[in-house]
Amino acid sequence: MPRSTRLTTGRRRATIACLLLPAVLLQPGIAKAVTPAAPVARIAPVTDSYFGQGVTDPYRWMESQPKPEFLQYLHAQDDHARGVLAAIPGRDPLAHAISGLDGLLPRISMLTIANGRRFYLKREAGAQIGRLVMRDERGIETVLVDPAGLDSPAGPGAQSHHAEIDQFAPSQDGGLVAYGVSIGGSEKSVLHVVDTITRNNRPDVIDRAQFASVSWAPDGRHFFYTRLPVPVPGAPATAEYAHLRVFEHALGDKADHDRLILDTDHLPFPFKAQQAFASVTCTPGSGHLLATVSDGVSPEVALYTVPLAALAGETLPWRLVAGQADAVVGATVRGNRIDLLTHRNAPHLRIVETDLRAPSFAKARTIVGAGSGVLTDLALAADGLYLVRRDGAVMTLLRLPDGARTPETIMLPFAGTIEPPLEGAGGLVADPGRPGADISLVSWVHPLVWLHYDPIGHTMTDTGIAPPFPHDLKPYQAIETTVRAHDGTMIPLSIVSRRDLPHDGQRPVLLDGYGAYGISYDPAFTPTILPWLDHGGVFAVAHVRGGGERGQAWHEGGRIATKMNTVTDFIACAEAMISRHYTDGAHLAGSGTSAGGILIGGAITQRPDLFRAALIRVGATNSLRGEFTAGGPANIPEFGSVTDAAQFPSLLRMDAYQHVRDHVAYPAVLLTGGADDPRVTVWEPAKMAARLQAATSSGRPVLLRIEFDAGHGIGSTRDQRDLETADEQAFLLWQMGEPGFEPTP
Repeated sequence: MPRSTRLTTGRRRATIACLLLPAVLLQPGIAKAVTPAAPVARIAPVTDSYFGQGVTDPYRWMESQPKPEFLQYLHAQDDHARGVLAAIPGRDPLAHAISGLDGLLPRISMLTIANGRRFYLKREAGAQIGRLVMRDERGIETVLVDPAGLDSPAGPGAQSHHAEIDQFAPSQDGGLVAYGVSIGGSEKSVLHVVDTITRNNRPDVIDRAQFASVSWAPDGRHFFYTRLPVPVPGAPATAEYAHLRVFEHALGDKADHDRLILDTDHLPFPFKAQQAFASVTCTPGSGHLLATVSDGVSPEVALYTVPLAALAGETLPWRLVAGQADAVVGATVRGNRIDLLTHRNAPHLRIVETDLRAPSFAKARTIVGAGSGVLTDLALAADGLYLVRRDGAVMTLLRLPDGARTPETIMLPFAGTIEPPLEGAGGLVADPGRPGADISLVSWVHPLVWLHYDPIGHTMTDTGIAPPFPHDLKPYQAIETTVRAHDGTMIPLSIVSRRDLPHDGQRPVLLDGYGAYGISYDPAFTPTILPWLDHGGVFAVAHVRGGGERGQAWHEGGRIATKMNTVTDFIACAEAMISRHYTDGAHLAGSGTSAGGILIGGAITQRPDLFRAALIRVGATNSLRGEFTAGGPANIPEFGSVTDAAQFPSLLRMDAYQHVRDHVAYPAVLLTGGADDPRVTVWEPAKMAARLQAATSSGRPVLLRIEFDAGHGIGSTRDQRDLETADEQAFLLWQMGEPGFEPTP
């Protein structure tokens, strides 16, 4: 399951020898303080044979269930890490500054429009979690749901777990909203329905709704949703997301009586994937249902359709609109028409159109051809089709009026990113029944604004949903450049710093990257990075292959057999930060989150000499074993399978855990994990931390920081995110020898 990246992400021992022996860091003049040793993990080697090649795993026991020993180990590691981090002198002032900046503005996310009303999650300035808000056409906000009252109570001696809203969908008339609530960042969502007039919940409650993707029927009395299977005791973790089904729910009925609409075990058309994820959408103004079927991580989907009227019959005569081989990555429906965003025969993508009454991708006509930039998104409004086109880190908004042959360009107030709708973040939003569109526009040094385009007056106005950021940002700048990779490919590199940055070759540099699933690492403003910049630091992003910055070819350039390009591209960008006199090896850190764990894990195991420190946030670092987690089968199209003789060598190469070598001077490393993480199971960072701690000869700390009331960072509270960011920045500044951050020996 893919994870979008930003500057930061948000998150008890058995045979453990807590040897509090000194570990004196070796590099003269930098981070000389004594650091207590981390808890030592029990070693119990297990050797697997893959096509005649033996691979030994010293910490396989951490994957076992039940896991009281592993939980004890996690708590011991977390206690150790937090103790070391709390002892960094500059950490508390840094945490205060980060929290203050992050609390200046409300955070708006997951905006959608229904019947002229805007619905979104709003985390008020200073608040911990977001509330579900409705804003009418006069701009008046109404809080519909506050999840603060839904926290799970703590038992005796136990920690309470916070609740968060992780999804929602308004009915077509805006009168009802189905929303999902999960606990402790687990993403184990339970659906509820709230009335937007009374603000009271209806009795409908549906569990196992992590990927519900609710879509309402026009009558506002039925909706379609996807449900996970009933858990089977003793079943392998890989069964958790198998056998998904789409149902039709009538308000007031029990969920177990809901009608089956689509079964991923018996799809009407062939679909090549070990697991399938499906959803059904009913677009306002259309008499058709659209089913979207995905393998879970690939951007390409299969699409089926059936007339809405067919629901009156006993069976549904689904028709194929496009197969996964047709490379469709986006679609929008209007009446009998469907517009498809595809990269088939168009690496920079194009838009084609077909009729849902007799759909045929082969006969679809092109309505917007590929250009020099990459088409990334589309949305339908009453006045036409709105499009987003990427040119490097800058995006352009286009409009194709009904009947027009050529899109027109809409001027934006500043050069930036129209945030893509990953995990409901925002981006381009339109209402098929009304003219115009909303966009969320942001850059590295310009906070996000929600804008509305009026096609009648040809005006772009600020909706006022996100107020101005009350902080002077003129001292900061962003530079977009490129770096030559090992094979001559030019890799985009973004560099953010203060304008008065001294180019002395010794600046603290944090280089981040992702490079997976065809997801682009787009410019975004995060106020919590400002203290890092104010300490003379530089934040940089390597737009490595495996992402989508330059279209489909960019994704294919860092996937399965070509995955090591992701790592070597990152290393090239790190070397460029040194050769261009921003920093040196004593002041360079690398970081990666989730699938970015492959990137940073590979970088520090291939070039441990290049980095002073590293951050591995909820990182995928054990690729050979990731396939056997709940989300593992879905990731096979992106990374490969150990059961495939041709793909196994690639998986072994990208497995950072298996490439840690004894008696090597590794950088200082801070790893994070979430106890309830459904995407990168917490034993992955735990195993990587144990292996690095046992192997490194540098004497630099390797810390494992765990959030026990969080998962993958999705749904983490503001305090959780801010404190983790402060710990990360303080850790790096300590290791880089920044004055005021070195603990007293």
